[in-house]
Amino acid sequence: MLINKFTLDNLYKYLLLLLAFFMPLTVFGANLIIVVIVTLWLFSGNYLIKYNQVVSNKLLLASVIFFTIHVIALIWTDDIRWGLNIVHKMWYFLLLFPVLTSIMQKEYIRHVIIAFLLAIGITEVLSYLIWFEILPPFKNATVDNPTPFMSHVSYNPILAFAIYLVCHQVFFNKNLSKLKFSLYSFFVILMIINMFITGGRAGQVMFFAAMAILIFQFFNAEKIKSLIATIILIPGIFFVAYNSSDLFEKRVDSAIQDIVRYEGVNIEKNNPIDFDTIFLLANINTPVGERISFAIYSWKIFSTSPILGVGTGDFPNEYEKINSIYSPKMVTTSHPHNMYSLVLVQTGILGLVSLLSIFYYQIKLSFYSSSRFIRDVGIALPLLFLLIMLSDSYLLGHYTTLMFVFFSSFLYKDFEKN
Repeated sequence: MLINKFTLDNLYKYLLLLLAFFMPLTVFGANLIIVVIVTLWLFSGNYLIKYNQVVSNKLLLASVIFFTIHVIALIWTDDIRWGLNIVHKMWYFLLLFPVLTSIMQKEYIRHVIIAFLLAIGITEVLSYLIWFEILPPFKNATVDNPTPFMSHVSYNPILAFAIYLVCHQVFFNKNLSKLKFSLYSFFVILMIINMFITGGRAGQVMFFAAMAILIFQFFNAEKIKSLIATIILIPGIFFVAYNSSDLFEKRVDSAIQDIVRYEGVNIEKNNPIDFDTIFLLANINTPVGERISFAIYSWKIFSTSPILGVGTGDFPNEYEKINSIYSPKMVTTSHPHNMYSLVLVQTGILGLVSLLSIFYYQIKLSFYSSSRFIRDVGIALPLLFLLIMLSDSYLLGHYTTLMFVFFSSFLYKDFEKN
């Protein structure tokens, strides 16, 4: 080993802080830090220890198996190029997750979370400056949808998780000074407002779910109080947001109209909801209508090869075939905007079980933590991702996958029981 352990640990600490900070801000910056971390880890020796850390941790094994199944499914794929593209996007589960888990230490946790929230704070400031037209829009941002560093598809889920983290401190950290309590509360309010002046509906749903989880965690086992608080708070926030944000109102109304239109055409055509007639809705090219069709088409493809799937690279081709038969006017797609559908089509039931096993072990391991913060966040993270993966492939996108892997690297570390 070229550098001693003390120096290496300190180097890892600062690299992890940089990664936490760059994570919601820049793809290039985060990837550069990742390359440095992984390179140091690969050439720092102690390979037997590293190997044992992986094979003795059921969560890391589940992650590696999930990746490996996709590699194996390349054997029977027709489109090897697209299959390799999918595998490339999933390398975090093979290497980065074990690497981060092995180098993360408990004393780093507070610092990396602060670095992450500091980056979110910078994003918030810039988002508001664009929204108030003080700054001209740049990169992905527009005045109506001010998400400068990434699209709203990724931004709002990351913002929702950040809101959960800060709210947890406000609700549960009894050691906060009055100044910190006030600052954290103000930060939460700014983030919640920002949640509804940006257009990510999946992230907004994730936000409401995060608030519900917080309520249940706050009242512990008192289910009646939790339900009453949820019934009051969630619709209250929704009502205020709907009547205060033009963008949120439009997004909600368009979703409702899309669903009504989809169902209306179905009724007009007298089409029973089955695989042979529902595909005749060829003119429903709306975001919600498309997602409904994506799900139905994916299920039909899955039914042709339910155990092993059609292959890691074959979703686009198989989808295009069925789309051209039943609704050629509908848009085609390279992914179904649903992580479960994509995994089922590509790798079958075997792949889905491997995916769900990751979340199973996350939730299971959370209960072993003596820290309430680690336990609560460790339960919330998989639950929130299980929800939003219904609307997109959030474990294939850079920002959300990196956040998922990064926080998982310390939320479930050293808590496994045999």
